[in-house]
Amino acid sequence: MNPFDLTGRLAVVTGARRGIGRAIAVGLAAAGADIIGVSASLEPAGSEVEKDVTAAGRSFEAIRADLADPAAVRELGDDLAGRARPVDILVNNAGTIRRAPADRHTDADWELVLQVNLTAQFVLTRAVGAAMTARGQGKIIFTASLLSFQGGITVPGYTAAKHGVAGLTKALANEWAPHGVNVNAIAPGYIATDNTQALRDDPGRSTAILERIPAGRWGSATDIAGAAVFLASDAAAYVHGTILPVDGGWLGR
Repeated sequence: MNPFDLTGRLAVVTGARRGIGRAIAVGLAAAGADIIGVSASLEPAGSEVEKDVTAAGRSFEAIRADLADPAAVRELGDDLAGRARPVDILVNNAGTIRRAPADRHTDADWELVLQVNLTAQFVLTRAVGAAMTARGQGKIIFTASLLSFQGGITVPGYTAAKHGVAGLTKALANEWAPHGVNVNAIAPGYIATDNTQALRDDPGRSTAILERIPAGRWGSATDIAGAAVFLASDAAAYVHGTILPVDGGWLGR
């Protein structure tokens, strides 16, 4: 038996339209999972992530939901938790970032980042996780960050939210591990996505970052997919409350 085989399982991936979310959705599909992709701007049909998932021989359903809207998040949670086919894997990947020095970081930016990156994650997980604990099985994966461990520069809201994600991962693992639900997180390093475009466009920051990474390169979104498959699989049955860095060695430097 292959402990990484996800055949027959249903995975929900938020932020699935592009970047890390798309790579995770495709990685889970390649391992056998059917996918529900969620994004505020996901096309109802014909998206690139849908093409990738169906090319892997798995089914794909698109749900357009804005995690900045609390009512939409509650509605999404109720929908997913109440379906006849239960959700086996929930990947809380959707996120946003606002960059500004702390003394110019507005209330609006703070509230948006905390809502999308932390509050929505909890509300959605509470609904889907309750159904998982009732069944006695399930896998929940959060996307944390290197800023779950560090302070960063000019991203106070994002850093606060990602520290919160790390704490939430551990808190939920403590409660739900006895009920057969694994709750873990992946902490991506410096990955070449839209969120890091400003850093990559800044020659000084980009050079400083690359010099700190032992692997000597920016990560790609596909570097995260293998960790997601592992945490979603039976191979990680005894892994609970872990924040798994996938960072090219950054934290070990």
